[in-house]
Order: sequence, then C-alpha cells, then structure tokens
Amino acid sequence: MRIGLIAGPWITVPPLTYGGTERVVDCLARGFAAAGHDVVLAAPSDSECPVPLAPGMRSSEPAGLGFTLSELSHVIRAYRGMGGMDIIHDHTLAGPLYKNRPLSVPVVATIHCLLAPPAADIYRAAAETASIVAISNDQVSRVPELPIARVIHHGMDLSLVPRGAGKGGYACFVGRMSPDKGPAEAILTARKAGIPLKLAAKIRAPEEMRYFKDAVQPLLGRNEEFIGEISDADKYALMGEASVFLNPIRWAEPFGLVMIEALATGTPVLGTPIGAAPEIIEHGVTGYLGSLDDLPDLLPRAAALSRQGCRAAVERRFSADRMVSDHLSLYEEILEKRVPPGVVEAEQTNQITR
Repeated sequence: MRIGLIAGPWITVPPLTYGGTERVVDCLARGFAAAGHDVVLAAPSDSECPVPLAPGMRSSEPAGLGFTLSELSHVIRAYRGMGGMDIIHDHTLAGPLYKNRPLSVPVVATIHCLLAPPAADIYRAAAETASIVAISNDQVSRVPELPIARVIHHGMDLSLVPRGAGKGGYACFVGRMSPDKGPAEAILTARKAGIPLKLAAKIRAPEEMRYFKDAVQPLLGRNEEFIGEISDADKYALMGEASVFLNPIRWAEPFGLVMIEALATGTPVLGTPIGAAPEIIEHGVTGYLGSLDDLPDLLPRAAALSRQGCRAAVERRFSADRMVSDHLSLYEEILEKRVPPGVVEAEQTNQITR
C-alpha cells in the first residue's frame, strides 16, 4: 500500500521529549515501512522519522501548540503533498474536516483527545467522510452513537526500552505539569507511603508554570526531587530504577502511553481507575488502581509485583507489531470495501436506463 500519515505541526516525529501522539505516528511509520509499504509522512520538516517527508512541510512550532491557524495551514500543505496515496491516516483534529482533500482517497482519523462535547461534534462531522479510530473503549463509551471503525490500543517499540532493576529506592512520576495528571497527588501519595519521589514533567505552557508554582512547588520537600522535562533515555532510566510508577490521574485520559512505557521498563503502575487505565493495568498483576485515599496503602503491594510480569504484559498486549498489524488490517478492510471512483455514477446511470 501507499500510506500517507499526517501528524500535527507543533512537535517533531519522533518527539525529542514530550509528544505522545508523535511517538505513535513515528512507530506506525517505521512499522509500515518495515512491512514493505510505501509511506509518506506530513510532519514538521525537522522531524527525523526515517520515511519520506511530504513536500512543503515547515519546521516545528512548539510555542504555538494547539493554535488553530497553524494546524489549518499545516493540514492544507499536508494534503497537497499526499498525491498518489492509497489511503491517508490523519492524526490531526482539523484535517478530517478539510473539504479540499482528495475525496477519492479514503481517510482514517484517530481520536487522540477526550471526547468532550466540542470534540464529539468535530468527529461526528468527520465520520461523514472518514473512518474513525478510537484508542480505548472508555473513549468510545463517552459518545456511544459515534460510528467507530475500530478501537486500536497504542503500542510501542519495546526494543528501545531497557528493563530496569527497580533498585533506586524511590517512586517516580512522569507527565505533564497539570492537575489532570496528578503530580500533587503523587507527592502526597509517596509521602504518606514513606518513599522518596522523583518527578519529571513537561512545564512549558503558562498554565503549566502557574500550576507548578501555585500547587506543586510548595509541596516539594527533602524527599521529593523535581527533575523537569527529560529525554527518552533519561525517562526510561528514571522509570526503570523506580520501585513504582505513580499515575494518580484526575481525568478520563483516553489512553495513557506513559503507563505502558513504565511497564516496559518492568515498573508496576499505581494509579486511579479513571479513563482507559483499567484497560491497560491488570489489577494485582501489573499494578493497582484505587482511590486517592487507598493509594498509599497500595504502594508497597504494587512495588512487590513481578517486574518480569509487567514487561511480559506489555510484550503481549502493547507491542509495536500488534499496533501496526491492527492498523494494516483496518486499511485493507477499508480498501476492499471501497467503491472505485465512477462506479456509483455508472450504476445510477444504468438504473435510470433500465
């Protein structure tokens, strides 16, 4: 197949630090190419994913993350560079609504965000001309009437993640500096459980800086270390030596790639049973999920779980090969069912003639 992949304009593929969606797109691009397919990627021009880049791309714009104008401009250029594709997989929000894209080419759109009412409106409209992929069953359950072509959990290239020994004597938190992610709750959980905590977090946007200054920094004591935003290699080292990965989220996260990253290093996850977390964490096997009040008591139990079992669960359920295979199966199904351009018109003409 000739497969076009469209990522957003703000973060490179793969990302240097923060960027969950971009990690998934990078993994798909490499996997499709390794399987013998021709892949063209529409992403920032400073991306280092080893597949051909669509013409006309510009460099990443991290300072404008989430800005509508930059995404719309990127989407227009992306579709201009997607000539000759058999199928296009769009990972932007606005792209599936772009009416000047080649409608003769089927488009797949993945929902990477929470299906709150505004997003649900967008994907209802997108579903009129695109096949919609969800990343968890919890995500789908929030708008059950939305037509979903497939639910495909994320996966990752496990060869890039070394197994850790978990001998660092600390718990860790990795995520965005946001109340949704629960860094303050992670501090309180570790403190009540009597274990040091290391926090690594993206802290760029003004609201992230304000939250850190107002809610997290005042909580930091001698047993808590704030590291900031770190590279993948440093992240996996941090996770791998932690006894437990803390994920006390406070929102219905559609997936949570960081949980499978932690499990890939062998580190059990302790968090709240919100969003897709119960689809990822096997309670009592790869971690524990409970209320914020329960987490300190559950922490020692999580730390005692088999690190080998955590890694094995990721290899079984969240590998790159499984994710790539699931997507290719969907693409083949879409292409097999697609009516070639002109056939519908010819059939209608024949009916009128008869």
